[in-house]
Amino acid sequence: MSEEKIIGRGTWIDKVAYEVIEREKRLGRSLDNLYTESGLGASGIPHVGSMADAVRAYSVALALQDMGYNSRLIAFSDDMDGLRKVPEGLPSWLNEWLLKPVSEIPDPDGCHESYGRHMSSILEDALEKAGIEYIHKSGYEMYKSGSMVEEIHEILLNWRKVGEIIYEETGQEKYLSRLPYHAKCKECGRIYTTMAIEYDPTKKRVRYKCVGDEIRGKFYEGCGYEGYAYIDRADGKLAWKSEFAARWRNLDIRFEAYGKDIADSVRVNDRISREILGYEPPHHVRYELFLDATGRKIAKSRGNVFTPQVWYRYGSPESLILFLLKRFTGTRKVKLDTVVVMMRELDYHRDVYHGKIKIENPMKLARMKGIVEYVYKLKHVPPVKVPYEIILSLAEVAPEDRERDFIIKRLEKYGYKDLDEEVEELIRYAVNWVRDYGKPPSMEGEIHLTDEMRKALNTLISRINEDMEGEEIQAVIFETAREYNIKYREIFQTLYQIIIGTPKGPRLGPLIKDIGVEKVKERIRGYL
Repeated sequence: MSEEKIIGRGTWIDKVAYEVIEREKRLGRSLDNLYTESGLGASGIPHVGSMADAVRAYSVALALQDMGYNSRLIAFSDDMDGLRKVPEGLPSWLNEWLLKPVSEIPDPDGCHESYGRHMSSILEDALEKAGIEYIHKSGYEMYKSGSMVEEIHEILLNWRKVGEIIYEETGQEKYLSRLPYHAKCKECGRIYTTMAIEYDPTKKRVRYKCVGDEIRGKFYEGCGYEGYAYIDRADGKLAWKSEFAARWRNLDIRFEAYGKDIADSVRVNDRISREILGYEPPHHVRYELFLDATGRKIAKSRGNVFTPQVWYRYGSPESLILFLLKRFTGTRKVKLDTVVVMMRELDYHRDVYHGKIKIENPMKLARMKGIVEYVYKLKHVPPVKVPYEIILSLAEVAPEDRERDFIIKRLEKYGYKDLDEEVEELIRYAVNWVRDYGKPPSMEGEIHLTDEMRKALNTLISRINEDMEGEEIQAVIFETAREYNIKYREIFQTLYQIIIGTPKGPRLGPLIKDIGVEKVKERIRGYL
């Protein structure tokens, strides 16, 4: 996106959508349906990184719609995948089901027909709460119905060429001597211990033998069974390094992003799609991974997952979408404090959108307004009714078990009327945070303070104390501004920014009294 031209709504999302359209025009393909795709994890507990795939691909679909094209997100659940490792925290009896398709493993919680369906449903629930719309595709159902049989057939007919591509791109020799297909052993039920030996194109079946294989540094013995797997049913699945290509052509996918950890697989699948299936692969954007607070990659098997459901206990779905959309490149650390930070940022973006906060740079303004429009799915962006920071501050000092009533009464005292469901949700998020973790993380962001303002704020915090009433504190603020020849509006705006993160708010003296004078003084010192 150049500095001179704002594409669409000025975001990276619009830029990607524009690139998709221009590429498809160059390729001469139909523009009737521009499908985007993301994966739905089925082998482990989905985390916020898993949700990022879907949210970003959905946003690109929205941008394509905004540009006048028909576009939908297809969310693909890889529920034919075999379970390679039992994620931390799940029952040890699952070890008996290792290397078997997750669609055939019992649900540990007993609420779904399979382990894979249970794991996919967690992410589907999070997407539904966030208002993300998609067409769901199940790998198991696609194999079972035979809908990908033509793609599988072509790949297996050309298995030697596929093996050469995999070797040339990754150095992996495995598929130089075997077919890129994992048959499910009819004897032991495992999907990764079999070796596909031969393909019969007339009967469309694969001959295999259960010989065992090394998975993640551990060798799993095969049972020795030899049999046939038919490609028009769920007898097996393509190897990952060829399955993407089959999916792309079968579903006519035009955009799919990927993480750098699977860059080799994407590169291989791109070539297989072009050279074997004759289908130009989708436009890609590569993104960095999500890391936990210690800087480790978030992994379903490692047990350091941060689920969307945890986020929703302390923050809104919109705050999570903002976190996932505001930046595409670079690694992202995600920890519990991130939720509070993003709730504050969501208020800030909405205030910018509605002109309550001025941004001089037109590119930055367009980008910020555009991102918040995508956060709200290109529908109405509601103005901030009550700043989240006020509610969070009141939750800190609210009496236990009476938090809601306390906060509501204070808000009404400050002049906030018609408190709706959104405010109730903000109260719930704030109270949950304070109950579970106590003090919220300090506010971030720079506030420019002149020397005179610094002197005035130092004087102010030396003059106010816990024994003062709200109106006395209000009077001291006016008195301090006059003493340092600072406009009233400037000192109040500065204090509001420091205390609640917005340039305006309820009557400041009573607010400081309710939040706690010492707490406010500590926050001011943090900026000094």
